[in-house]
Amino acid sequence: MKAIIFTDLDGTLLDSRYSFAPAAQALKRIKTEGIPLVLATSKSRPETELIREMLSNADPFITENGGGIFIPGSYFPFPIKGEESDGYRVIRLGAGYGEIRAALADIRRRSGRNLKGFGDMTDEEVAGLTGLTPAEARLAKMREFDEPFIMKDASREEARRLVEESGYSFTEGRFFHITGPSDKGRAAEILAAFYRSVYGRIATIGVGNSENDISMLKIVDYPVLVMKEDGRYEEVEGLPGVIKARGVGPEGWGRAVPGVLDTIRASEGYKC
Repeated sequence: MKAIIFTDLDGTLLDSRYSFAPAAQALKRIKTEGIPLVLATSKSRPETELIREMLSNADPFITENGGGIFIPGSYFPFPIKGEESDGYRVIRLGAGYGEIRAALADIRRRSGRNLKGFGDMTDEEVAGLTGLTPAEARLAKMREFDEPFIMKDASREEARRLVEESGYSFTEGRFFHITGPSDKGRAAEILAAFYRSVYGRIATIGVGNSENDISMLKIVDYPVLVMKEDGRYEEVEGLPGVIKARGVGPEGWGRAVPGVLDTIRASEGYKC
């Protein structure tokens, strides 16, 4: 079997300082063994490309909660349906950003609630919310399929109700998100099928920490939850066999992933 890893970024592989240092040894092993590491994030494409450079990662990646799949040209030895863009074959699964923005504006008008999406904020406002620099915040605002938003004095349940009543999907990571009919799980399933076409038997690992990761964790063979900053785990249902890593974010990531790889290695027919 060939191991394939799908991982969230914020709060999972990256800590609150946007560092993956606690997972460095595990990442080194993954690189040495040639294991594909698919970043599956709520971040925009420019943000994700920046993280890929930091990781020296050349594998496909999933952006904006499953809105888009970006596959480097010639990565798979067969044609992939999708559009060509900046050296990627792009599979678009999410609604367009203009449509998402219009839906959020309609929710604001109908509900009378004080809500703001990234597109309503300056670079400095986004930087203040996220801890990014203004330059990094500018990349975070370059959305294509999904809009992070805040709604003052509103619960997750109310935000979800308003979004779903508008005909769109709601999920949550560091922020509330409004999306179209896409999620990380659907995108990961598509990529897993491509990897099976190349390697035959594969063993998929998924690592996350929030609600927006659950769809991905449900479709992998080895689902892993890392702790949130407060030491809690995201509440999940219908996820038997979930591995709860000891450690917040990349600390838990660095502990759990090598153990899962050892388990897969012990199974018959494992190969790097």
